[in-house]
Amino acid sequence: MVRSTVRTVACVCALLLGRPALAQALTVLYPELADPYRTVFAEIIQGIEEQSKAKARGIPLAANSDLVDLRNTLKNGKVVIALGRQGMKAAGTLDPSLGVVVGGVAGGGAAPDAERLHGISLTPDPTLLFGLLKNLLPGVRRVIVVYNPQANDALIRLAREAARGLGLELTAIEATDLAGAARAYESLLASADGRRDALWLPQDATTVEETTILPLVLKESWGRSLPVFSSSVLHVRKGVLFGLYPNNVQLGRDLAALALAMQNGDATRRGLVPLRAVRTALNSRTASHLGLNLVSAQQRSFDAIFPEP
Repeated sequence: MVRSTVRTVACVCALLLGRPALAQALTVLYPELADPYRTVFAEIIQGIEEQSKAKARGIPLAANSDLVDLRNTLKNGKVVIALGRQGMKAAGTLDPSLGVVVGGVAGGGAAPDAERLHGISLTPDPTLLFGLLKNLLPGVRRVIVVYNPQANDALIRLAREAARGLGLELTAIEATDLAGAARAYESLLASADGRRDALWLPQDATTVEETTILPLVLKESWGRSLPVFSSSVLHVRKGVLFGLYPNNVQLGRDLAALALAMQNGDATRRGLVPLRAVRTALNSRTASHLGLNLVSAQQRSFDAIFPEP
């Protein structure tokens, strides 16, 4: 009787603290890839294990993986965490009764059976981006963005809410091809005021195309001293002022929390929510060009600084 009472109290305390009472092993589907991608998924799985307090049941997926065999293997499960596009595609073939939590994928793309998927995209939350912008450049009043609505319509809706909440104006211009994107940037850059405007580069293969559009934007914005920030850390290396990138271990923890809630029968929000487990990157050369003389303490608040010392 005493032991039973102790176990009951322990379970109640664990629930009140927001942690699972007992270790719960979670199944994780992930692509079988070489580094650096292998390391990324390993860090996400590390976070999953830390949150669930148990060793994950990892199932690597090769290009020729037998999805019928996978479906049979997981037919009696409750929840699976699917990482990457390959993991999400495989999850779409599983039994409909199996809950799926998706992670490690860029937002905006169509997903198989999206109505039953839950998860976190790799697209940073606009609120975090705009908040960092306001912190670095409090004089900015307007954020400009060129986007493809086929890929990022939902993201721009979130961005409008985020901008409104931070007292910013959002000017969002649609472009569905490279020519349209180039024209939009030409017009926007010609009228932008570097003292009050900033340009945001979302994760968008059309409007932030790497070989022609990005170099053009960086060159023109540099000449006009227009702040440019990005949803991709790779752009910070190339000259963008700042960007956000995933904190992979924390992302794993967040995915595990979603999966455990689903496994325990708790209601969870459907669809892919933007990434909030982020790290920050700064280009110190661009900051100096814009007249931002950041003290050492401010620079140390960033997780990565480019150019690297």
